[in-house]
Amino acid sequence: MIQSMTGYGKATVVFQDKKITAEIRSLNSKALDLSTRIAPLYREKEMDIRSMISTALERGKVEFSLWIEQGATENDCPLNAALLGKYYQQILAISREQNIPEPSSPWHTLLRMPDVFTRQETQTELSAEEWTAAQEAVSQAIRQLVDFRIQEGAALQKKFEEKLENIATLLKSIEPYEQMRTEKIRQRLSDALATIPNVEYDRNRLEQEMIYYIEKLDINEEKQRLTNHLNYFRQTMNEGHGQGKKLGFIAQEMGREINTTGSKSNQAEMQNIVVKMKDELEQIKEQVLNIM
Repeated sequence: MIQSMTGYGKATVVFQDKKITAEIRSLNSKALDLSTRIAPLYREKEMDIRSMISTALERGKVEFSLWIEQGATENDCPLNAALLGKYYQQILAISREQNIPEPSSPWHTLLRMPDVFTRQETQTELSAEEWTAAQEAVSQAIRQLVDFRIQEGAALQKKFEEKLENIATLLKSIEPYEQMRTEKIRQRLSDALATIPNVEYDRNRLEQEMIYYIEKLDINEEKQRLTNHLNYFRQTMNEGHGQGKKLGFIAQEMGREINTTGSKSNQAEMQNIVVKMKDELEQIKEQVLNIM
């Protein structure tokens, strides 16, 4: 089953009073193009995180984020109440000593005084237990993204099957026009010779030239090769993920056979069918770029 390179995953793990959240998204790319935004506490583990992602995803333009949300407690208030009270008492004392009216709303002034906001102690070392919890968040997010890719891949495979069947049906619809074309070529050459007065020609040589001309316009080989490519494309899709580049090469080969068929189709009805096959193939080429 093929996989899409488009995907998204997000997971949150609770550790003590923290919520550790990992988020990952991916788009199509020729190789793995990974960018990360990691909370400072987990920066020392960036190489381990990159290894986890590259092992699971292989290809794609991947954006990964890992952050912490600290749970609120009563002791988390950043205001230094004791210092704030001292500042307020000093303001009142100065107002009485200097006969200055007390401020009607002192909060604006008080909150701008030095050190009224206490500095929270920040964790500087990552414990093994917390790293285990963070790893679980990363793993869950990656699994969600892979599941997303599998679902998208199944939808793309269904679309590819439909387009391949359309091309096969169009290819088969060419056959009646091939037989008509051969007769028309013979008739056109005979009519052209008939318009030339008093001309003598070797009928055997004419027959040989007509056979040579018709063989140059024969598309049986192109039809057979295109049919083989259609079957090979189906087979490759069922080989598993990681076949995106190979499917792209097969689609290119399909395009060559369709183009050659078009160049040999000197009949309007056949050329119209070739245009429709090109349209179906173009839709395959657009989507195959998103296959891992």
